[in-house]
Amino acid sequence: MRSWPRPRRRDRGGMAIEAAIIAPAVVALVLLAVAAGRVQTAAGTVEAAARAAARTASLQRSVDGMTEPAERTARDTLSQQGVVCRDSHVRVSTAPLDLPGGAVTAVKVVVECDVELAGLIGGPSGLPVTKHLVGEFTSVVDRYRGT
Repeated sequence: MRSWPRPRRRDRGGMAIEAAIIAPAVVALVLLAVAAGRVQTAAGTVEAAARAAARTASLQRSVDGMTEPAERTARDTLSQQGVVCRDSHVRVSTAPLDLPGGAVTAVKVVVECDVELAGLIGGPSGLPVTKHLVGEFTSVVDRYRGT
């Protein structure tokens, strides 16, 4: 009669210990990837808000009346996409652009938004970790907008 080698008793439970060590690291990497994706999405939304605000400002009839509609458009775009800014600023400025046909007036809008990372990933609010996002866009003033 042939005897087979018996398995060692010392190796029992080794797989469970390995899984207990590796599983939290894998979960942390997945959560980090989700957080990075959400930050990228929020940054794209801030860029879109700057683009929409610059276009709105460029369609206004006077330079004095550009700021309020641009701010409202930027805030509306951010809220429609679900981006909540803890602190936000919208700056509107006009500047001439030197183009081959001559100087053309343009409107530059800069949207700054401090986003809480906990709000982006759906975690508990109140965490002190924030990301400062900046979006800017320049739109040429429509010369046929009516003055």
